[in-house]
Amino acid sequence: MVTATSDQTLAILHLEDSLADHELAARTLRRSGLQCQLHQVDTLSEFQRLTDSGVFDIILADYRLPGFTALDAWTHVAQKPQHPPFVLLSGAIGEAAAVDAMRLGVADYLLKDDIQRLPHVIARALEVHEARRMREHAVAELAASERRLAELAEHLQTSIEQERASIAREIHDDIGGALTAVRFDVSWIGRHSTDPAMQEHANSAADMLQHAIGASQRIMMNLRPPILEQGLVAAVQWLAAGFERRTGVPTRIQSSSDTIDTPADIQLVAYRTAQEALTNISKHANSGKVDIELSDKEGVLTLEVADNGHGIAPEMLNKPKAFGLKGLQERARTVGGWLDISSRPGQGTSVILSIPLPSPSPTAPGDAT
Repeated sequence: MVTATSDQTLAILHLEDSLADHELAARTLRRSGLQCQLHQVDTLSEFQRLTDSGVFDIILADYRLPGFTALDAWTHVAQKPQHPPFVLLSGAIGEAAAVDAMRLGVADYLLKDDIQRLPHVIARALEVHEARRMREHAVAELAASERRLAELAEHLQTSIEQERASIAREIHDDIGGALTAVRFDVSWIGRHSTDPAMQEHANSAADMLQHAIGASQRIMMNLRPPILEQGLVAAVQWLAAGFERRTGVPTRIQSSSDTIDTPADIQLVAYRTAQEALTNISKHANSGKVDIELSDKEGVLTLEVADNGHGIAPEMLNKPKAFGLKGLQERARTVGGWLDISSRPGQGTSVILSIPLPSPSPTAPGDAT
């Protein structure tokens, strides 16, 4: 990008039907020491041809020309993604019209009676244009970075779930099976031993093994709960029942229907959101009750987990290490959803997950029964 202070020569397209006014602009710029090349054009068709085929650093335009105005030229230029700044240089434009033109995107305007300020106006227009270009580039880079981050988060979540499923299978197939076999053997030893001390140790070992089996089953269920195969409503009910049993906090579930049909990835995101919300309630909320609502109305899956506990202070929601809540927000984004957290200290917290559901596939005429 050429600037007004660079050693490179500015390519300026001058839309002007008066040769005298064009020469005056050229002399003014030469007198200022600005390195530039001016190309004059006075028809809209030629202007369009040049801006389509050539590259210019800035465009100067009279407002009224035979058969058209500068706004017609600007409309053509504004459609281009990398158009140069467009400056009105006219003696036949009022301030109101000039302001309206700038609202449309024109960079600046200058009256021909004040043409000695033309170098300054060009320099300012180029600086503003470059700042805008850099800002747009930064915004585009930020958006690309956010997309890459979202893709990475989705990949990590997918990898984590796959690894959880793999670990759950190993616990079930290897550890769970081995513990069950050892428990049977220890129980057999206890039943067939005549030594009271041996029987006592065998029974104690069998109890410990049973505890380990139960722990492995709980870990397996948390890693990849088979209850998900029965649907989202059943899975959330199972979560709520376990939460109420462990904490003693009354937990009410309300669903728009007994079964909510969702794709597997959306179902898993909703399940993990409910799981994390209940975990946070048990750790921090000190609540007296929990309400869970599930709905698939109007093509949107909505999950709300609300408690009447301590609530979350605003600064806690925004602290850098609030990974649990940020993780839920990233999970929601991976399936095109969003997460809202509403909380007031002393009045509880509400976690709301919303995910647009895919439209059902149309039934082919031959498939109807």
